[in-house]
Amino acid sequence: MTPNADSHAAAINATWRDLPAAQQPEYPDAEALRDAVDELSSYPPLVFAGECDQLRSRMGAVARGEAFLLQGGDCAESFHGVSAEDIRAKLKTLLQMGAVLTYAASVPVVKVGRIAGQYSKPRSKPTETRDGVTLPTYRGDSVNGFAFTEEERVPDPQRLKRMYNASASTLNLVRAFTTGGYADLRQVHAWNQDFVKSSPSGQRYEQLAREIDNALNFMRACGTDPEEFKTVEFYSSHEALLLDYETALTREDSRTGSLYDVSGHMIWIGERTRQLDGAHIEFASKVRNPIGIKLGPTTTAEEALQYIERLDPDREPGRLTFIVRMGADKIRDRLPELVEKVTASGATVAWVTDPMHGNTFEAASGHKTRRFDDVLDEVKGFFEVHKSLGTHPGGIHVELTGDDVTECVGGGDEIFVDDLHQRYETACDPRLNRSQSLDLAFLVAEMYRDQ
Repeated sequence: MTPNADSHAAAINATWRDLPAAQQPEYPDAEALRDAVDELSSYPPLVFAGECDQLRSRMGAVARGEAFLLQGGDCAESFHGVSAEDIRAKLKTLLQMGAVLTYAASVPVVKVGRIAGQYSKPRSKPTETRDGVTLPTYRGDSVNGFAFTEEERVPDPQRLKRMYNASASTLNLVRAFTTGGYADLRQVHAWNQDFVKSSPSGQRYEQLAREIDNALNFMRACGTDPEEFKTVEFYSSHEALLLDYETALTREDSRTGSLYDVSGHMIWIGERTRQLDGAHIEFASKVRNPIGIKLGPTTTAEEALQYIERLDPDREPGRLTFIVRMGADKIRDRLPELVEKVTASGATVAWVTDPMHGNTFEAASGHKTRRFDDVLDEVKGFFEVHKSLGTHPGGIHVELTGDDVTECVGGGDEIFVDDLHQRYETACDPRLNRSQSLDLAFLVAEMYRDQ
């Protein structure tokens, strides 16, 4: 059974509206916002309750130490990026990373994209000033335009409907690719055809693809060709930032009467919106989706335990994921106490590392960037902490693209600071390119094997 859009009244009377809501746009026309939200409330679900339940089950395996989460995609999706070519490139990168992790680390990999909804971004300042002109900051295509003009930067509620349509188109393409033959494991070479000759990581991947081929040929010769090799489970996720949009896409499941946010399979609460008395935590507590919370270096163990009480009172493995983003210089100091006290409480949460957000700096050229070595060091620290405590390093959460951008420095096919201007295409934060993403997958597989 699918969620019932007719039972939307429970979601409209959202309890979060009485609480402070951080990082919400200041729309100049409240009536236009109400009209857009009312229209969104009548739209069909983008995902289904049963799919969310299935991901919660898969995340339960991650929390229990039986699987590994690979979560990745754009820092912020753009409306003009909704094309078969762009989506296939992102999916291809994640499929390749998943193949590396599954085969090289011998672990089931749960694949979740930062995709089909990641159109909104929290910002450190509400305004931006250039050459004496001050305008609202760019908050993602779901809110306003990237161009530095007064017209583009005004928050426009019509963009919420464009976000829905862009998410629907993206999900449609993802489902076609993942079930229509493109994700078949026998395509491991085809995913790499445009890449192997020019990249050290591509050549390393091709060697692994040959090993997978040999294993598949052996299984076929033995008379087995499992259906599981022909398609892939792939889930969508995004930061649940714009609460008007998320509430408009909350539905009551006709099977159970529970509320689900049908804008994506998994939603997470960001570092800037995780106030315990705030609207985002309240909203997340009311829906049955798998929930993530980004935990930065200021997070206390007491806060972590309170998040569990609010969001996972039944202590259900797979319900709650802690996505830690401490920075390479802090991970080894700040994470152990959190893991120790949460483990001692008896809660079974999934621990995931986001090695991107704590390692950003500004290059002399003015480009926001990250060093691949810092990203890798934070991942190493994450694994070291879990190894020392005997707990499970549950996954990685990374900002990446399938394109050959020059946004993060370093990697096997090295990008230098002076190269950043060549293909710096992100609207917000710097992403790993495809070569760097594969490098990371191989290194994570090695770390996982050594646990």
